[in-house]
Amino acid sequence: MKRPLREHVDPPTEALLQVDDQTGWKEGRALRPDVDQQVQVTIGSRVAPGDRAEHAHVPRAVASHDTDDELSAIHLGGEAGLAVDRPASYTPATAPEPEGVTAMLDLPKESWTLVHAVRAQAQRLGERPFLTFSDGATLTFGEIDRASDRVASTLAQLGVRPGDRVLALARNSAAFLLAMLGAQKRGAIFTPINTELKGSFLEHQLRNADPSVVLVDDELRSAFDTVDVSGLTASHTVVVGDPSTRAVPGTVAVPFAELVDGRVDPGAVVTPTPQDVCMIMYTSGTTGPSKGVLMPHGHGYVFGLGLARAVRLSPEDRYYVCMPLFHANALLMQVVGCLLAGTPAYIARRFSASTWLEEVRATNATVTNALGVMPEFIFRQPPTARDREHRLRLVMAVPIAEEWGAAFEERFGVRFFQGFGMTECNIVAYSDPADPVLPGCAGPVLSDWFEVRIVDPDTDEPLPPDAVGEIAVRPKLASCFSAGYHRMPEKTVEAWRNLWFHTGDAGRVDGRDRLWFVDRIKDCIRRRGENISSYEIEQVLNCHPAVTESAVIGVRAAGAGGEEEVKACIVPAGAPPDALDLLDWCARRMPRSAVPRFLEFVPALEKTATGKIRKQDLRAAGVTPSTWDRESVGYIVPR
Repeated sequence: MKRPLREHVDPPTEALLQVDDQTGWKEGRALRPDVDQQVQVTIGSRVAPGDRAEHAHVPRAVASHDTDDELSAIHLGGEAGLAVDRPASYTPATAPEPEGVTAMLDLPKESWTLVHAVRAQAQRLGERPFLTFSDGATLTFGEIDRASDRVASTLAQLGVRPGDRVLALARNSAAFLLAMLGAQKRGAIFTPINTELKGSFLEHQLRNADPSVVLVDDELRSAFDTVDVSGLTASHTVVVGDPSTRAVPGTVAVPFAELVDGRVDPGAVVTPTPQDVCMIMYTSGTTGPSKGVLMPHGHGYVFGLGLARAVRLSPEDRYYVCMPLFHANALLMQVVGCLLAGTPAYIARRFSASTWLEEVRATNATVTNALGVMPEFIFRQPPTARDREHRLRLVMAVPIAEEWGAAFEERFGVRFFQGFGMTECNIVAYSDPADPVLPGCAGPVLSDWFEVRIVDPDTDEPLPPDAVGEIAVRPKLASCFSAGYHRMPEKTVEAWRNLWFHTGDAGRVDGRDRLWFVDRIKDCIRRRGENISSYEIEQVLNCHPAVTESAVIGVRAAGAGGEEEVKACIVPAGAPPDALDLLDWCARRMPRSAVPRFLEFVPALEKTATGKIRKQDLRAAGVTPSTWDRESVGYIVPR
């Protein structure tokens, strides 16, 4: 049975705008007065250009900095969002490089911590622009060092001790990053969590972390009304924004301004080692409660160093960061990578496909990252005559689909590059941005720091080149890898087997020692002796003009001979498409074994707090009364 195929057309703009609204990364309150002035102000107030204030105490570590008694205040300009065509901080620096130094740090391995990196770049690059935020706040390399010293000192006054957790429920802002660095300079463990968490999801992470201090945006404070906070040890709520915001029950509210307005106590600022845990980042919990990944200082440092080297970052670059800072991609790969390379960065409040190119153009960006469906949403925006009017040279994107990858590069005049990694094991492979993009190819392993092998997921035996199996990783440098899961030793043991960390991802290594990602192990469908990638099927389905989103799983069915059959759960863009048309679409674009037997049209796909589809629920449901079976109508997949 054969039916004609419809031509591909872009989905309506309204649907894409709806997708933007579903990202969960919404605009928030503008914040941050001058972080380098001893001025009694409230977060969100304005400082006029040229206002003066007495300079704060300068810590001994930065005594070489300029210490004039009077400094110009940082101008905050505009409401939240992009207020100018090109932020002033993105004007290329004209000051000469300090004699005898380059912008890229070259610290010895025993100093691979974010604290050492911030200190070193403050001394080398001083008042050069580093970070600009969408609310207008700016931080130089020197300012972020001095301000985080003050945050560390005030945290000590609040009772925070080395090893305590400082939990942050906060959107992208200067306050977020200063809280992170301040906590780490105090020797505490910074714990950023997804800003969309509430209810049982938030309560689980709150209790698992058991913080001594909670930092929260005023607009997110109500999330804590949905959880039971009794029995927690937190003593203070640090409020970003409106200082009248209620504290989390059982704690005392402290305006964030107080953290950056105090004097430095040298005794409160510690010097960590690369092995010291400095952060907990939570996984999405697709198969159970989310796990808190214990991340040493060296782990975060190598995240950034690997990216900076792969991209060949320089001070002439400008990085556009539009992902949430609670994610390792934005915080560690991008921001830390820029810190190590001396590269200025613009940090947007959120990602929006409809404004992405406008902001890339306005910020003069040369490099950016896009994860998951972000580049596909960008590509689906209506083409314009100005699509190539920007300075962007590179986009790191994972995954990249064959259906739109090359077309994206051609349309926008950029190059893609890829990598492979996860929060637990770092980024272990990067493709060369100079090479043509090969969808799924992460490139060669960073062999200075990591080992990778492909193993049989049932026996853990190593597999030969090009054989598909589970990707297993282990570090050559202990500090560049996670130290397990916080208060979940059984999960740590489960992930580490035979001295290798098992990623749960299916992949292969080719004859040129390049690592290829295939799918999640549990998402691979075994049929007719072949491993079928659910990801590849989803990419084909998602390109159909009547499909908004899909999730493909393997299900048991009568007559399947004990093997799994392919089922596709589909969110239509409007009215459900004709099932036979959809199968024809698939048959033209994938192997016969991959064409779904079962189709089910659903209004939405349930997701985790970090936006991953809850496929375990779809597998549990299996074949339902509403599932359409191609065999019921006698459809035969053409050869």
